[in-house]
Amino acid sequence: MPMIRVEMFEGRTADQKRELVKEVTDAFLRSCGGTRESVAVVITESNSENWAIGGELVADKAPA
Repeated sequence: MPMIRVEMFEGRTADQKRELVKEVTDAFLRSCGGTRESVAVVITESNSENWAIGGELVADKAPA
């Protein structure tokens, strides 16, 4: 069973997550085949205090 992990900042709505898992599943099936029922998608949400880029917490970076 394929398992696709998505890690992202918190703050998306349930509707956005529904659309995301549908689109990710569809893309996997188009490119790799299989059955919809066999594709698992796990979403892990973090806040910006638990995520770092370039050795800096995202929470400490100035907004772009």
